[in-house]
Amino acid sequence: MEPAIMERAVMERADRLGRTAGGVVRIASFNVENLFNRARALERTTWTAGRVALEAFGRVSELLEEPTYTPEGKREILRELQRLGLRNGDTARFARLRQNRGRLVRRSRDGRVEIVASGRTDWIGWVELITDRVDELALLNTARVIRDVDADIVGVIEAENRLALKRFADAALVVDRQVRYPHVMVMDGNDERGINVGLLCGAQYPLIAQRSHVDDRDTVGRVFSRDCAEYHFATPHGQRLVMLVNHFKSKGYGGKVASDAIRRRQARRVAEIYQSLVADSTPLVAVVGDLNDTPDSEPLAPLLSETDLRDISHHPEFDDGGRPGTYGYCTARNKLDYVLLSPSLFDRTVGGGILRTGVWGGRRGQLWPVYDTMARAVDAGSDHAAIYADLEPL
Repeated sequence: MEPAIMERAVMERADRLGRTAGGVVRIASFNVENLFNRARALERTTWTAGRVALEAFGRVSELLEEPTYTPEGKREILRELQRLGLRNGDTARFARLRQNRGRLVRRSRDGRVEIVASGRTDWIGWVELITDRVDELALLNTARVIRDVDADIVGVIEAENRLALKRFADAALVVDRQVRYPHVMVMDGNDERGINVGLLCGAQYPLIAQRSHVDDRDTVGRVFSRDCAEYHFATPHGQRLVMLVNHFKSKGYGGKVASDAIRRRQARRVAEIYQSLVADSTPLVAVVGDLNDTPDSEPLAPLLSETDLRDISHHPEFDDGGRPGTYGYCTARNKLDYVLLSPSLFDRTVGGGILRTGVWGGRRGQLWPVYDTMARAVDAGSDHAAIYADLEPL
């Protein structure tokens, strides 16, 4: 092992042992941007075209679930297929049309294209996004972020599925020949792109209960774009800790008014879940994740202004490295990732911070120190920084 690498490993081990000896508990949130496979339309290098494809994919997925395809509905399905590049064939740059049994589309030799299915029960199939393998070096840098944060519990955003996250943890998150996170969980959510929320937790914090909120509804309809995954842990001192892991509706595509309304509904529902937990004598609650909006935004007000949850960023011992944001250029308007703590947890807080060495620092990667293994933006572990809170023993 090279001296510099050995020195760093020794320092990391000393820091870890120091926190363990002091009994400090670290919880974190990290958007990993998928681990092994990611929808091509989500790639930063193809974002301009990908954004159009994502909008069309979202809309056509809704239309195809209708029990009856009206004449206007059929015309709209064709318009969205055109936007995806699927009008004249079943495979395009960003998407694929699966027609497994029965037919949705008939394409004639004279160039006519028509929707022949009368509704959802007339055919079996779907539109799916084409995925590409994640760059191997980027994957290694994703692991490096998690190892450097070294949290006891990590809320993971944008994991494909449990098996992918477990394979990643077992192969890349090993400390002193021991798997750092023996407890791995992901519950599939409502996002058809394979963007789910889950967690990694150390041996001292076993998962004892879990609950999905994928089917939660309000007067408008289904609330969560992915899920508000509810995880319950047993602590070493016999208490129950609950984490609500979230990934709110993105501002990246779709109209602002509509996406703001969805995030506000999501924030309101998470606030209700949190308040019901506290009312049920569960005072140790953390809400973590990528909420896709800023602290002063109207959509997040039901969660940040209308509950007693406290943002770890407001703690006097919180270290943001001179920048308040967690995404992109990490300015104030790029504060999207959160660790929100109930009063009982915030009272036990001793510090926290943001680790952004795995994020490419601006256009040239020089806005802050980045890993020596990152020579270009595509090498970044994520375009989101990890955010964490340090707590007294639980």
